[in-house]
Amino acid sequence: MLEPIVVVKVGGSLFDLPELGSRLTQWLATFASAQILLVPGGGATVDVVRDLDRCHALGEEAAHWLALHAMTLNAYFLASILVSLKATVVSDFQECRLAWEREGLPVLDVFSFCRADDNHSDHLPHTWSTTSDSIAARVAIRLNAQKLILLKSRGVSKGDEWMSPAVGFVDPVFAPLITEVKLAGSALDVSAINFRD
Repeated sequence: MLEPIVVVKVGGSLFDLPELGSRLTQWLATFASAQILLVPGGGATVDVVRDLDRCHALGEEAAHWLALHAMTLNAYFLASILVSLKATVVSDFQECRLAWEREGLPVLDVFSFCRADDNHSDHLPHTWSTTSDSIAARVAIRLNAQKLILLKSRGVSKGDEWMSPAVGFVDPVFAPLITEVKLAGSALDVSAINFRD
């Protein structure tokens, strides 16, 4: 029987937690029978790109790709604090599977994934409305994952209300992506956790 695939997005707002590495290590150990793929959030590194866009009017297309490059840095950051889990940065699903075969923890280079995913007609929009939440959802959908878990810095309301764009908990692209895949019959289980508590 195949082990379930779990995509975990580690929110960039959590990167300033001094104990993030040890807490993630302990939490991920609870998924002993799963194949986990980490997706880094944006956080402060992407905020730098936002500031540069405001200052220099880069435009959403250019800013989108610069923000994804910033998230590559975040992937290497996550891998560096999860050395004990044999974390390694991967650029595609083939490298991800190789990491699982070696009992390692793959951390996705989001820039490489999005660049390859852009060859699909239904790729994510190149705007500030597309954040790491939607990227993680797209990764989970493309990988046929069983679970998508968003680790955040704030709490989640009961039910699925937190997915509504009006709530502001996730980006506006996220809910339509999840709704579309659910309507297509996917059993993807989506949840969010306040990882600061």
